[in-house]
Amino acid sequence: MRIGILTREYPPDVYGGAGVHVDFLVRELAKLAEVDVHCMGDDRPGATAHSEHPPTLEGANAALRVLAADLSMADATAGCDVVHSHTWYANMGGHLAKLLHDIPHVVTSHSLEPQRPWKAEQLGGGYRVSSWAERTAYAAADAVIAVSHGSRRDVMAAYPDLDEAKVHVVHNGIDTDFYRPVAETDVLDRLGVDLGRPSAVFVGRITRQKGVPHLLRAALDFDDDVQLVLLAGAADTPELAAETDDLVEALRRERDGVHLVSEMLQRTDVRQVLTHATVFVCPSVYEPLGIVNLEAMACETAVVASDVGGIPEVVADGRTGRLVHHDESDPGAFEADLAAAVNEVVRDGGEAERMGAAGRERAVTEFGWDIAAERTMDVYRDVL
Repeated sequence: MRIGILTREYPPDVYGGAGVHVDFLVRELAKLAEVDVHCMGDDRPGATAHSEHPPTLEGANAALRVLAADLSMADATAGCDVVHSHTWYANMGGHLAKLLHDIPHVVTSHSLEPQRPWKAEQLGGGYRVSSWAERTAYAAADAVIAVSHGSRRDVMAAYPDLDEAKVHVVHNGIDTDFYRPVAETDVLDRLGVDLGRPSAVFVGRITRQKGVPHLLRAALDFDDDVQLVLLAGAADTPELAAETDDLVEALRRERDGVHLVSEMLQRTDVRQVLTHATVFVCPSVYEPLGIVNLEAMACETAVVASDVGGIPEVVADGRTGRLVHHDESDPGAFEADLAAAVNEVVRDGGEAERMGAAGRERAVTEFGWDIAAERTMDVYRDVL
């Protein structure tokens, strides 16, 4: 079987959970079948890159440039037995490949455009284009893979005309050989994190989905000795960047130990920060699964997370961490409960250690990428 994987992100250019998913899934699929990876951006080892910047579309809306790369991807997948697209960025490439080459198209739902209306702030009219691309691809796909049961419910709610039999659940995995506790502390020393104080860590992009403003407001009520470490990439929009900067400055006026890292760190550096955190905090308002929670758990770190989407399928409340109910109609209550949960875990060091050990065990035994690859292969066989 020859599989065409279509994705925007691929190492070394990975900025989100979908890119992490593709990276590790491809490693395992390549042990089972022939895999061709088609990504967007610059040339890189292990993949065929397709440009989002054709000269004729210079300065055009970003969504149109993505579609140009999709056209190139569709052309390049001739000879594949099945194509598998990841996120709306690549969905139309998969859909056109299906039509052009008469081959099955599988879609993995990492997120859904109808669930992210704030993207209109980022993409303008391009959000209507991205929504059309996703909707069209899902409607015609031979199979849709949801990364959690919560995500599957979201898929059916967003696209109720889909045949439920075509929507499969394959949980994300985690490489527990890589994501593991490490002894080194040089990265923390470089960032100025005090190893003698507890720390709450966030890792993720600054996007409405990730709930960073909620975390920054909640941190006003963290215990005085708790440091906040934010490994946050660039904000989606200038407006969100300004809002985040204002909240960080307000927090720094009230407390010390606020560390904001705006550049993307190497995975080995992130692993070190996760390992030595007292608690990892995931304040997302929308999350199909939340692979970063698995990364923290694999590093033996307790997790405090919102109860949205697929997160409850990863974080076992009371065993590997704490779940906090998110009600979009009452953000103040969510932020207060988030702070209370963080303080509860931090105050009991033994409990934090116990949750961390249980999280590592759960990651190892239940979320291997080899399992995810085998189940994905089953979906391919089902559509061929």
